[in-house]
Amino acid sequence: MNKPRARRSPQRFQLNKHALAVVSGGHPWVFRDQLSSAASALADGQWLRLYDGHNRIVGHGIYEGEGAIGIRVVARGGDRPDAASLGRAVDAALARRQGLRAETDAFRAIHGESDHLPAVVVDVFGPVVVVQTYSAGAAALGRWAAARVAAAVGATSIIDKPALRRTSARAVEGPPRVLCGQPSDEVPFREGPLTLVARPLSGQKSGTFLDLRGLRRHLAAAPLAGARVLNLFAYTGTLGLACEHAGAAEIWQVDRSMAALEHGERFHARDRGRHRWICADIFDWLPGLDPNERFDVAIVDPPSMTSRIDQVPQVLQTYRRLYRRVAPHVPPGGAVIACCCTSRVPRQTFLATVGSALGADFHVERDLRPEPDHPVAFREADYLKVTVWRRSGAPPARP
Repeated sequence: MNKPRARRSPQRFQLNKHALAVVSGGHPWVFRDQLSSAASALADGQWLRLYDGHNRIVGHGIYEGEGAIGIRVVARGGDRPDAASLGRAVDAALARRQGLRAETDAFRAIHGESDHLPAVVVDVFGPVVVVQTYSAGAAALGRWAAARVAAAVGATSIIDKPALRRTSARAVEGPPRVLCGQPSDEVPFREGPLTLVARPLSGQKSGTFLDLRGLRRHLAAAPLAGARVLNLFAYTGTLGLACEHAGAAEIWQVDRSMAALEHGERFHARDRGRHRWICADIFDWLPGLDPNERFDVAIVDPPSMTSRIDQVPQVLQTYRRLYRRVAPHVPPGGAVIACCCTSRVPRQTFLATVGSALGADFHVERDLRPEPDHPVAFREADYLKVTVWRRSGAPPARP
């Protein structure tokens, strides 16, 4: 039996007591197991008027046909979201980024639910705006928000880059569409003392990883003169470039994507002699690394590796293997930078897992908090963890 098609006008939907408690409590997601069986008749992407048991409108939302999230709440109360209210949300988000724009011309203008535009992400890379939406019903809202952002920042091109949506059968990701302008797939942008190049048409996410800006800032200012750096899961090597800026003498950039490494070698190495680009699967390469190799800094930034809660134990075991392999290559006084990019792994669980794998002679020196353009407005939005672990003891003298 075919599912019904989503209608543009909101459809009435009555919440049970579990879903009503979520909406009343301010959480932006009603999970599928909190919905009544009546939800199964709804179309993916359908906008809804949400009612309580007394026939009162308590909010508006977007229904998702598959996945853990059943309804994304767009607004609470009886007023239907319109161009005026949604426009105010866009303008308020941009105002919160104003201070950040002195440091960089690449930033996340809209961060989904945390900026009150559910399922909508809008990133700015200088003259190019990239929109991604994570719900079928948010596609038009995303394009509208991207146009408003582009007008506000003076961007000349807009790209609609479908986000990866996992269905019960497969991961679905459509090709990007240019909505206006003639964007290049190599877009330079400034970030503090660094010049980076994003790939908004072909690169991962919207073109690069803007959420790692705080780590790049930390590394660029670190005392790394003469240091050896191991950058695992390097992608295009932006973290390695930050280390080079700080004076690192030797940077090993390891990633399984040759295209990403080639991009990094072209754009993210001022002194190419300091960088060594290694195309390899880290899980195969790391066990074969010479036991005598030592690095003053080891950066470990693996992909999320999970989209389901039942996969978390396996992911944690993978983390343990990674950090047990990395620890012997970091001398006393050296640092391991441990990253995690999934909300499925809570912050304290991640810290405990990394700490046990590294050993008792490592301690957390710093826990970098999310950047201002990646606000954390609810628990599940706290996805990115970046921690600096220092090994006890005095570092060996450098030649």
